[in-house]
Amino acid sequence: MKKRLAGFGLAAILALSTAIVGCSSQSSTTTAPKQEQAAQGTTAPAANDTGEKVLTFASGSDIVSFDIHDHNNTSTEAVHVNMFNYLVKKDKNQKVQPDLATSWEIVNDKTWRFKLREGVTFHNGDPFTAEDVKFTLERIAKDQKLLEYGNYKQIKEVKIIDPHTVEIITNESEPVLLNRLSRLGSSMLPSKYIKEKGWDEFLKNPVGTGPYKFQEWKRDDRLILVKNDQYFGDKPKWDKLVFRAIPEDATRVAELMTGGVDIAVNIPPSDMERIESNEGTHAVTGPTQRVMQLSLRTTPGTVTENPKVREAIDLAIDEKAIVDNILAGGGTPTRTRVTAGNFGADPELYGKSLYDPERAKQLLAEAGYPNGVDISFSATSGRYLKDKETAELIQAMLAEVGIRAKLDLLEWSKFNDTYKAKKFGEVFMISYANSMFDASLAFDRLTTERAKGESDYSNPEVDKLLKEAEKNMNLDERAKQYVKVQEIIAEERPQIYMYQMNANYGVSDKVNFEPRLDEMLFADEVTKK
Repeated sequence: MKKRLAGFGLAAILALSTAIVGCSSQSSTTTAPKQEQAAQGTTAPAANDTGEKVLTFASGSDIVSFDIHDHNNTSTEAVHVNMFNYLVKKDKNQKVQPDLATSWEIVNDKTWRFKLREGVTFHNGDPFTAEDVKFTLERIAKDQKLLEYGNYKQIKEVKIIDPHTVEIITNESEPVLLNRLSRLGSSMLPSKYIKEKGWDEFLKNPVGTGPYKFQEWKRDDRLILVKNDQYFGDKPKWDKLVFRAIPEDATRVAELMTGGVDIAVNIPPSDMERIESNEGTHAVTGPTQRVMQLSLRTTPGTVTENPKVREAIDLAIDEKAIVDNILAGGGTPTRTRVTAGNFGADPELYGKSLYDPERAKQLLAEAGYPNGVDISFSATSGRYLKDKETAELIQAMLAEVGIRAKLDLLEWSKFNDTYKAKKFGEVFMISYANSMFDASLAFDRLTTERAKGESDYSNPEVDKLLKEAEKNMNLDERAKQYVKVQEIIAEERPQIYMYQMNANYGVSDKVNFEPRLDEMLFADEVTKK
């Protein structure tokens, strides 16, 4: 570590060496609630008279909302999958399987026909029909204000053939429709309930068709779901699910090790061995499609409008040092968000870093800032694995070349509000996954239309390539179009991609859990030992 960080300032070393100590908060276990013993920072089991089977998860952030269309947050979707169903779903191997649709066929190059499962009811008893499919998909396909609009605007209309048959008609040929329908933004909504009770009521008392139904949500604390005895599929394995939001790494780890939670997400690398050696817990690591990146404004009048400043930021960051020292090797440097395993990936940009601090200083001088420059820099604290420490180290790296970044660390709810409002300054750090497993999703926010107000990036060639690739049924040509887009983005840097992340989990020995590549937390894939 000392060798890799020898040229950094004191702030960087302190960012790596400071230990965060936390105490336990309220907790619950697989078998019974536990009461906090704050003075000792431990938990003690309470008596269990119900015999309920309770599965408790802990993550660094709470869900964003129950609006399935107005978030693009993987950790929120990881919870939603237990409440809602898609038309089609992906198994552990990311193969498309039937869900609320039992079969499908391509009618012509713009029309897909789906046969819907009969006898399915929403949690409030309303039957699931073709009306719900039309309501759900046309809402997201037509409302440009919704965050997931860009991934569903390809849908022109949903035509009802009969109560259990629909045709999804797209504006152009659609090579990845099944991928779209098996990811966030495509969960089926209860149209009758929402039309009668209103959207605000749905957000307070959400209703889906999934194996678990809503009971209670205390924002930034916990969400509780209970089993749905009327579920159309296999009987739910658990009586109750508890999703706890614990931003502090140390507290989250302590809750796992003292039995307060069964599965903890985003475990710091430094705690993995401790969890593994602790009696009653073990550590699990799995790959993800998630890439940590910086989003930069190209807005006229901003410092980062200058491409040389953006390049200087890129060259000032030593991604390998972050991966080796912050993540303990749990990641891969990358100059593209389209990582290996996604359609359209460019291997020439993967596993690469351009770290060159001397060139970064030279670029700043050429840009007119020989004495350095000030920028704003926003990042999450507790949402992603070691995000706070990563942001602090990046701040120190930038300072070494003369870029004085004013770092604003935000809890996830505040960060998400600012993100949705597009109110960030020159730079913000965020980590995106790729639930589409296709290059198209990686550039959703870089078209002229979608970038407006956020990065304000606009390149007519990129717009043209993305529009053509979106409807191109010739897969070889389509892949080449996405490779070209990646080359342009890597050069122009409206987004700077840093590293692909692994996922670290702490798991109670009382349960069997295997992480998924898509990071979803399907409770019924977890079994009790």
